Amino acid sequence: MKKFYFLGSCSTCQRILGSLNLGPDFELIDIKNTTITFKELAHLKTLSGSYEALFSKRAMLYKELGLKEKNLSEEDFKGYILEHYTFLKRPVLVFDKQIFIGNSAKVTEAALTALRNEK
Repeated sequence: MKKFYFLGSCSTCQRILGSLNLGPDFELIDIKNTTITFKELAHLKTLSGSYEALFSKRAMLYKELGLKEKNLSEEDFKGYILEHYTFLKRPVLVFDKQIFIGNSAKVTEAALTALRNEK
């Protein structure tokens, strides 16, 4: 499985996508246009270890809904991600059994290193 989950309107996602130079064997998934399925999310959770690791606490809806003040469970994180694309931390790069979540320089560099080692 080789997938890159991103938000097409996000300049940071676009910049990272450009820097990764992914080959044609990667499936590019714009999460605003293609809803993430339960099965896909379950697979991402298996790779990441938790739904919370996939959840964006920077999403505007997170603040608007007052979720910061709530004690969210794994089921809550899963439900919110399935309910609205903005709750998926992005971008998410998946290939083989590796997952890279988010846009920090450390995560991007780790993804670049892993991609170089794959070739």
